[in-house]
Amino acid sequence: MAKKSKKQIERNEQIYQLTTLAAGEFSLQEVLDKLAEAAVKIVKVKACSIRLLDEEAGELKMRSTYGLSEEYRNKGEVSKNDTVIKAAFAGEAVVLDDVRVDGRVKYKEAAIKEGLVSQLTVAMQFRGRDMGVLRLYSPKPMHFDEDDINLARAVASQCAVAITNARLYAKAIEGARMAEQMRLAGVIQRRMIPEKPPQIPGLDIAATYIPCFDVGGDLYSFHRLRENSIDVAIADVIGKGIPAAIMMSSFRGAVKAFIDTVGDFPAHCENRDKVDCYKEIVNRINRMACNECRDGEFITLFHATIDVEDMTLTYCNCGHEPTVLIRDGQITNLEKGGLVLGVDPEAEYEIGTFKLKEGDCLLFYTDGLIDASNFDGELWGKERMLEAAKKFTSHSAEQMIQDVLGYRRRFVGLARQIDDTSMVVVRIENGEWRIDNSTF
Repeated sequence: MAKKSKKQIERNEQIYQLTTLAAGEFSLQEVLDKLAEAAVKIVKVKACSIRLLDEEAGELKMRSTYGLSEEYRNKGEVSKNDTVIKAAFAGEAVVLDDVRVDGRVKYKEAAIKEGLVSQLTVAMQFRGRDMGVLRLYSPKPMHFDEDDINLARAVASQCAVAITNARLYAKAIEGARMAEQMRLAGVIQRRMIPEKPPQIPGLDIAATYIPCFDVGGDLYSFHRLRENSIDVAIADVIGKGIPAAIMMSSFRGAVKAFIDTVGDFPAHCENRDKVDCYKEIVNRINRMACNECRDGEFITLFHATIDVEDMTLTYCNCGHEPTVLIRDGQITNLEKGGLVLGVDPEAEYEIGTFKLKEGDCLLFYTDGLIDASNFDGELWGKERMLEAAKKFTSHSAEQMIQDVLGYRRRFVGLARQIDDTSMVVVRIENGEWRIDNSTF
């Protein structure tokens, strides 16, 4: 086997050095600048330019040069339809022996003024995708030989790798930044969910919120009206992620504001029917939602006021999953209400009232609770949820939530869920709670 010449060994070492540049911890601009400089010094030419393809503009933008004046850098645009560029993208190493007389040269006067004579153009490509071109310039005619072409291709290849790596890295950084923003948004959103419900004599209240992503569109809230009266709202904003979370936050604030200004029945409804006053709250909330929602967006809401003093429940179901009243093992769906919020500002809503008694249990929930599915795609469903809930109405509200979720977990296993889950349980107290884990 013939020994490699000293020149071949040097070239191989130079090509190796080029690969280390592209893999180093440099920014894309630093890599391109270093590669342009290295190409000039290795091939022993006057200058090098690197242009990247802008697909939208159909032009190749100057990104890095070495040995060229600012005037030449800005001489004019280079189109991807240029004869030399098209040939390079077709896989040809285009050598112009004398740019002063070659008809393919667009900026001859600029090249002459810059002292350029020979030019070599090779494409930068990655997996068949055109990314740009690399050009070497010499002040001598007929300068470039086969070794120069091979080296130019090696430099162009490293440029393509560096550009691809830089773009992937930028996407990774952006993805990490967005993930952190989502995490922080989730932290902020969960601050809006009450840590614990208010303590009302005669009521045992518990709630839980389980988002399937960092942020979501579920909400529940409590508003204490008087010593023995509380307002409960549970809602679901259509959609997922940040848009739903933003709308949820705005909606939560609006609901609280309307309840503050209208919902305190003794203060604001002394000479008015309580049902009419309640209807005014819902109408105002709906009109606000109509102003905020865009096409395809809407909000479901179940809004209720529980008055322990006169043992009544006043409610309105705005397209939400009906809250369930469990009494003596029997189920009553609280369905009176109307259309989802945010669709029709003139929608009419029916207000329901219900007389409560000790031992009653109210279960508020969003559809994520019953729409959970197992690995076979089978939904847990409302019937299974109700069967589980009826088993635990004698338990505390907090224990009841944990038991119902435990039954659901048995059914769905480790299957990933795609919707948020919210639950609120309100028990009308009836003596001591009996916690019996034998049925779980």
